[in-house]
Amino acid sequence: MKRIIGIKFSHYGQIYFFYCEDPFVDRGDRVLAETGQGLGIATVMNIVDRLPEDLPPDGVRDVLRKVTDEDQIVAEENDTLTYSAHKFCESRIRERQLDMKLVDVEVLFDRSKLVFYFTAPTRIDFRELVKDLVREYHTRIELRQIGVRHETQMLGAVGSCGMVCCCRRFLRKFVPVTIKMAKEQNLFLNPSKISGICGRLLCCLSYEQENYDIFHSSCPRLGKRYQTNKGPMKVLRANMFRNSVALLTDTNEELELTLDEWQALDPRRPDAPPRPEGKPDAKPENKPSSPRPHDELMVVMADPDTIDEAFGDESDELVDDLGGLNDGEMETLEEGLRPKRKRKRKR
Repeated sequence: MKRIIGIKFSHYGQIYFFYCEDPFVDRGDRVLAETGQGLGIATVMNIVDRLPEDLPPDGVRDVLRKVTDEDQIVAEENDTLTYSAHKFCESRIRERQLDMKLVDVEVLFDRSKLVFYFTAPTRIDFRELVKDLVREYHTRIELRQIGVRHETQMLGAVGSCGMVCCCRRFLRKFVPVTIKMAKEQNLFLNPSKISGICGRLLCCLSYEQENYDIFHSSCPRLGKRYQTNKGPMKVLRANMFRNSVALLTDTNEELELTLDEWQALDPRRPDAPPRPEGKPDAKPENKPSSPRPHDELMVVMADPDTIDEAFGDESDELVDDLGGLNDGEMETLEEGLRPKRKRKRKR
């Protein structure tokens, strides 16, 4: 009977589910599995009774076998190749003066492909770099551009909290983080305080955002005046942790009431239209804003048999496709932090 196991191909990678027929495979064992890119060695993280609901059974592959001593030798040789490929690629980048940063190199178990992960701030023409890599290692080469958050996830770092970054420890998928979250959480909008090691907004801003959304949906608007059963009042502050609001009466007396006590005063805006009898005020639905579609980062693959044809000097149209840096993630995460550019008036 096949069992369902969750495996990870890298320490910072996410868990993938596979079928396993070997009854002796247990947590912590290393297994050989085939993915869409090729063979790879993975570590068994858990054994589950059923697949996740969003994963169709037809899309689950089978684990080939447990790692043998021969496989372990091949893995050690691949680690040596990974180190040498990293050094060689860095030397070629410096020699050709390319504005890119090599982050990591991945060698598939059967060495059918080498994947080079990099970051780049501008468009790059690295056709000659791809040729150098193909001619040096005589295998398929893939250059994959990643974002700065994925770079921190791969390399690891210590955050401002004194702990290893969340993306390295347990985060496997990044969610959009906006400056609006920092504003709703009453944080100082200082980029050095609310930004992580990667330079993007802190991922932990999204951890409690759901609680803030629930609180603000039932909280009155700050700075506005309301007419209540005890006279007009102005909303000064709101405290989510105490579930209360601070109010200022006409006699300049400051009160702090819970949201339940506030609703008991039957608050209403003076300029709001009168509501029908027996019908409460309709509150606007706080629909989560859909994140902006991110442009895909660059992925370039080259094969030894077709390298000269695909990356010839006459293929100038390829240069535009080689340097498509993703600006969607930066705009989504740092919206509102960057200064607005002044438009020049035409004379």
